[in-house]
Amino acid sequence: MPDATGPLPQVEPRTLDVRFLEPPEPFERIVEALAALPEGEVLRVLIHREPRPLFNWLREDGFRWRGEWGSEGYEILIWR
Repeated sequence: MPDATGPLPQVEPRTLDVRFLEPPEPFERIVEALAALPEGEVLRVLIHREPRPLFNWLREDGFRWRGEWGSEGYEILIWR
């Protein structure tokens, strides 16, 4: 499971569903949602595949995340 460890804030995450959108729309929507995400909040992203390029961007931009396959596809929790 790709993971940038750190304590996960104990708040209800905001959900963004980008499953089955054509590239680069999932990446663009995730970046837009993260730009508007308040400090201390968590973004839950549902996507149909493991977005490896996103993990590099998250790391470079100072985000933390946890990702795994679930019943709704690949789920990523992202926070600062």
